[in-house]
Amino acid sequence: MEGSQNYVELWGIAAEAPVFSHENHGRRFDKFRLRVDRLSGQADLPVIVAGEELLRERPVRAGDSIRVTGQLRSFNNKSGEGSRLILTVLAQTLEPGDGTHFNRIRLSGVLCKQPVLRRTPLGRSICDIILAVNRRYGRADYLPAIAWGQVAAQVAQMSVGDRLTFEGRVQSRTYTKQLDTGPEERTAFEVSIMNLADNEEGEP
Repeated sequence: MEGSQNYVELWGIAAEAPVFSHENHGRRFDKFRLRVDRLSGQADLPVIVAGEELLRERPVRAGDSIRVTGQLRSFNNKSGEGSRLILTVLAQTLEPGDGTHFNRIRLSGVLCKQPVLRRTPLGRSICDIILAVNRRYGRADYLPAIAWGQVAAQVAQMSVGDRLTFEGRVQSRTYTKQLDTGPEERTAFEVSIMNLADNEEGEP
């Protein structure tokens, strides 16, 4: 999967202090939610995962203004609890922010599922995709994305295996899942596609 890209840049406010997430090959990782406000007044709350060595260099406290760059990662949750697909932003840099809010992601990969075009109750076109984005060591992230309007119509013409490059934002939304024990509020993460780019481009 040559030419894959996965770059996220977020400016926002730490919604909480980091807590332990997991260990991988002897490295400890912590996680925290970053509140990134939209112009509409709504807020996205992507989960940031950072290595403990990075957090030692740049400690994070609740309420801190932070700039994060990294990659969007996916993980299949097989525990049976919560969402089946977990999306997080793996932080590669953490820097002090200036109080502003910014949310941008650039992805390039291949479609691994046929795009699904549908319409909202108000008649607006919407298209759902899953993009496979290569990472090192032969692994890949499978990232859900959504397009609207004219962009949705363009994406809907594509097929499995086609390369797609675009810019957008990492967004979160809450929904209610009906369980045997009753309703449970959950948060889903996806990429909102803003602009399609030249699909011939490779790594920056």
